[in-house]
Amino acid sequence: MGNKKGLLIILSGPSGVGKGTVRKIVMRDKKLNLAYSISMTTRAPRSNEVDGKDYFFVSNEEFEKNIENNNLLEHAEFVGNKYGTPRDYVEKLRNEGKNVILEIEVNGAQQVLSQVDKKDRISIFLVPPSIEELEKRIRHRRSEEEEIIQQRLNKARREMLLTDQYDYVVLNDTVGRAAGEIKAIIRKNIG
Repeated sequence: MGNKKGLLIILSGPSGVGKGTVRKIVMRDKKLNLAYSISMTTRAPRSNEVDGKDYFFVSNEEFEKNIENNNLLEHAEFVGNKYGTPRDYVEKLRNEGKNVILEIEVNGAQQVLSQVDKKDRISIFLVPPSIEELEKRIRHRRSEEEEIIQQRLNKARREMLLTDQYDYVVLNDTVGRAAGEIKAIIRKNIG
């Protein structure tokens, strides 16, 4: 069982920057031995989401229990819903030797950075070409009201000031190029 423990790869950036799309492309590279860290949330599933695949959908009570038991590497509340990263799930994957990608909001990423030893993780901040481009992407989803879109954009402006806290900053100008850069970063770090 000389299994080398996997690396935790934190992929963060403002809402709407394309974290999910880029992550899916990066994860197709089997040589990187990646596993996706599924978050826990109290929000209702969107029509195309599957429990245990996209998120672990839980009740408020269950979420609170996980906080009490210190089983969340991070957690946050956004627009009335709670999100968190189950520590036991991430550790199980890393102990299997998998490199775990954590696709996460900026606030959550900061909590993980403070909890996980620097030698066990790398952090990547995905930035949009511009706030205008980000707004276009958020509006393209057509899933939210104006007030929420504005909240997301204001939050994004604040988050963009935190890039210096990350090991790498990657521009998501085109999804393919950004994914290629992230794959190169991971390869370099898993040596």
